[in-house]
Amino acid sequence: MIDIAWSQFTPGTALAGGLLIGISAASFLLLNGRIAGISGILGGLLTPMRNDIIWRVAFLAGLIGAPIIWQLFADLPAIEINAGYPAIIMAGLLVGLGTRYASGCTSGHGVCGLSRLSLRSLVATLSFMATGFLTVFVIRHLIGA
Repeated sequence: MIDIAWSQFTPGTALAGGLLIGISAASFLLLNGRIAGISGILGGLLTPMRNDIIWRVAFLAGLIGAPIIWQLFADLPAIEINAGYPAIIMAGLLVGLGTRYASGCTSGHGVCGLSRLSLRSLVATLSFMATGFLTVFVIRHLIGA
């Protein structure tokens, strides 16, 4: 059974956040001709090309800096992680491996690719989601962890 905490449901901020992500991704594509996929942006720093580093560092600094700036005005939402460091490390490695096989991450395929009506991104996003659903089901209901 799903229990929704209606007191924690914030459709206004969720809508505003979604609009900001959409506007940012569209602007990034229109102004730079690039997809706002985080794994590709980060991966580009591992094999840097000339005149290609500053915007990548600025983009990633914005991802890290935004919550820091938010904390100046309001509390960050509480985060609860019910896993130990080995599970978190394994999950991170699996996500990294998955982004290599899928030639992109959830932001690149799910936000940018779907908005461009990319069939490849649709398949990738459905695969991400199905794998996530299956993993949660197996861990919570079959293994019982």
